[in-house]
Amino acid sequence: MSEDLWPPHALDAPHVPDDAEAPAPRACGTGSVTLIIPTFNESGNVAELLRRLTASLPARPPCEVLFVDDSTDDTPAVIEKAAAGCPFPVTVLHRERPDGGLGGAVVEGIQRSGSDWIVVMDADLQHPPHLVPELVGEGTRTGADLVVASRYISGGSRAGLAGGYRVAVSRGATWLAKGLFPRALHGISDPMSGFFAMRRTAVTADALRPLGYKILLELAVRCRPARTAEVPFVFQDRYAGESKSTAREGLRFLTHLAALRSAAPLARMIGFGLIGLSGFVPNLLALWLLTHAGMHYLPAEIVANQAGVLWNFLLIEQLLFRDRRHRHWADRLGRFALLANADLLLRIPLIALFVGRLGLDVLPATALALVTTFVLRFAATEALVYLPRGSRAATVTRS
Repeated sequence: MSEDLWPPHALDAPHVPDDAEAPAPRACGTGSVTLIIPTFNESGNVAELLRRLTASLPARPPCEVLFVDDSTDDTPAVIEKAAAGCPFPVTVLHRERPDGGLGGAVVEGIQRSGSDWIVVMDADLQHPPHLVPELVGEGTRTGADLVVASRYISGGSRAGLAGGYRVAVSRGATWLAKGLFPRALHGISDPMSGFFAMRRTAVTADALRPLGYKILLELAVRCRPARTAEVPFVFQDRYAGESKSTAREGLRFLTHLAALRSAAPLARMIGFGLIGLSGFVPNLLALWLLTHAGMHYLPAEIVANQAGVLWNFLLIEQLLFRDRRHRHWADRLGRFALLANADLLLRIPLIALFVGRLGLDVLPATALALVTTFVLRFAATEALVYLPRGSRAATVTRS
């Protein structure tokens, strides 16, 4: 790889061991690069990764490597030992709490980076280190803000995905993401890629709300880089250790998609309504069980309504307002239940008003009352239960 992809300025930063205080962001030279590598129990991979990076990067790179580590094994110590022979500075930020998973680790790395370019890659060597200069070089050549290493363009391959099941899951996730975000992912053939370069000026770290390991999707949807480019790459076999892809991560990915898609107010309102409709299922089931157990239908209606309220609360917590849960969970549940039950009390007087004052028939009056109380309940839920970030003091206890 030619050295002219990297300006001749070199960073001069000491290695910081994992138990030291994390470095503060600093100004770096023009064209400087920070490689952010999130790790979780990758002790068998990091020495070989640093060896290949040393062999792949230009002789005097304006480059630093930042490992953001959530490991429970000796990965930080292995990194510190392997970094001794590297010609570039290597820093380890060990997190005691892995907030946001791999995506959260990347965001913490971004917040500590003051370089012009950020490159994100995995530590398991499924992302070829020799492509790092090519990603940055493509961005410099084309003026792109985001350059993605893609398995799905000419010259790329997903060969390292083990088995037809993982291939199908990867392809399905890609289609789903691109179907939900056609504008934000236009020009990105591989939004599930974890290997990419991005200009630091195109990243607003405070706007990111990562959940799980699909950080590129988060960056592309929330930051909306003006121009993107792609470089083909062959997805390699894992060098050592086991894959972190699990069914739990799959569920987190779906939750993440729902949170991203519902970020706009109109989308949140639609999601709120669909979740409300789904609450009829537990409501009716509870009503059937209670009446068949001998309870009078009137108190059974009241109790059964709480089953629907609880169902709605759990789904709304996970799918719509995951990043706005500033109050204690019991406070949120109490407020949500109060609003949901007040909806019943408000609906009857509204129907009477629409029939008596507006002269509507009972059926259209009921429909109009349902729409009115739905809009009011959605607005009240946002304002009184799930305040936007920054609306409350930082001292509010989060669950």
